[in-house]
Amino acid sequence: MEFLFVLAIPLIFFFATSVRIMKEYQRGVVYTLGRYTHTTGPGLIILIPIVQQMTTVDLRVLTEDVPAQDVISKDNISVRVSAVVYYRVVEPANAINKVENYFQATSELAQTTLRSVLGKHELDDMLAQRDKLNGDIQMILDKATEGWGIKVVNVEIKNLDIDPSMIRAIGKQAEAERERRAKVISAEGEFQAAKQLDAAAEIMAKRPETMQLRYLSTLQEISNEKTNTIVMPIPDILAKMVGK
Repeated sequence: MEFLFVLAIPLIFFFATSVRIMKEYQRGVVYTLGRYTHTTGPGLIILIPIVQQMTTVDLRVLTEDVPAQDVISKDNISVRVSAVVYYRVVEPANAINKVENYFQATSELAQTTLRSVLGKHELDDMLAQRDKLNGDIQMILDKATEGWGIKVVNVEIKNLDIDPSMIRAIGKQAEAERERRAKVISAEGEFQAAKQLDAAAEIMAKRPETMQLRYLSTLQEISNEKTNTIVMPIPDILAKMVGK
């Protein structure tokens, strides 16, 4: 009985230190005497006690919330921006061997990249071209983390918070811009109308009878008005008709 008990102790130690069961989404980075030898998993893994150690890596897509960052836009507007980064490990050995802590490294890199990219754009671009900015940030992050064995799947800007005083200033700016556009449109309308009048006057100068037709049309319109007295100039052709 004592013999079986003594035999059971090393067996328990062996199973506790050497046998691992890894899930489908896990991989093990194995070191033999401190040197990286191979990546294994999933399934049943047996390690040589003391000689071999293993670090487990999750291959699923991970979500990293980027803390709100203070960004100064290209048009000198202070904006507080938060985002979320989706990434996964594609090379477990690189994720463990090339960077000390790939979770923290990816988070810090996302923060600096967010400030750098958005700082090159005006506020209007941040609001209107969010999809494009998401793509730019994702491309930069993916390229920077490639050597760490990490694939950045997606980046989404969540919130763009603007100081209330800046919101009022932006509102005034937008109102002034609308007024400017209205004046430009009005001026363009007057210019087009003037061109049409000039063309009409040129036609009437070449053919005087068109002026008489216009005069008769005006008389017809006035005849429908409820008024007692109408004073109008009489063109030459009408003066001849009435014997003036």
